[in-house]
Amino acid sequence: MSLKLAFTASERPEAQAACAVLRKRYGEANDPDVIVALGGDGWLLECVHSHFRHELPIFGMNMGSIGFLLNEYRENDLMARIESAERTRISPLRMTATNGRGEVQEALAFNEVSLLRQTHQSAKLRILIDGKARMEELICDGALVATPAGSTAYNLSAHGPIIPLDAQALALTPISAFRPRRWRGALLPHSAKVRFEVLECDKRPVAASADTFEVRHIREVEIVEVPELSATILFDAGNGYDERVLTEQFSS
Repeated sequence: MSLKLAFTASERPEAQAACAVLRKRYGEANDPDVIVALGGDGWLLECVHSHFRHELPIFGMNMGSIGFLLNEYRENDLMARIESAERTRISPLRMTATNGRGEVQEALAFNEVSLLRQTHQSAKLRILIDGKARMEELICDGALVATPAGSTAYNLSAHGPIIPLDAQALALTPISAFRPRRWRGALLPHSAKVRFEVLECDKRPVAASADTFEVRHIREVEIVEVPELSATILFDAGNGYDERVLTEQFSS
């Protein structure tokens, strides 16, 4: 029995055009077995947030720029590629952010939770891990906590480590650290509870983002992994996430 597919595309004209071609060729199911996402990594991330609670795996094809989490776009043999694809399950982080008025907002992040200064002044952050203060003051542009799946995104750009999915670890990475100047972050067990307290939050306002969801003027942020939730991403056979991580680490 053939898989039932549903297609979704970013707003890029080439992605929309490819989506129309694939729908005409393979049909569009109202109750799909697999979501085929056409776009860049950002679009794939949006699709993950939209569909993971329905337990629908996502097979992405690159119609964007980077496409680290996406497969090569090809019109032919799509069914065969999906049927033989390698399955990768990723769990999100839960961000609990409290602003200066004491209002609390929660959001999930499959890539990272990031904190960034809102003005010209550096942020001052206190970092606690499992309730114990590990850094009393980090002066920086910001900091982030990345999942293994997100370790090749913003985390890598901020010179954080690439993490294999089976490492059961999180990356805590500073963004343009001024003091301590040479601190490059930490690898944490995936069960760690990370808490950032914003020092001088009125004078030095900070925003926090869980993937694309942003909270401004925060006072503190708590971040934990949510292992009971997960999304499934499909990769072409022989070119799964672990292979991509190894290739990325040896690329120039």
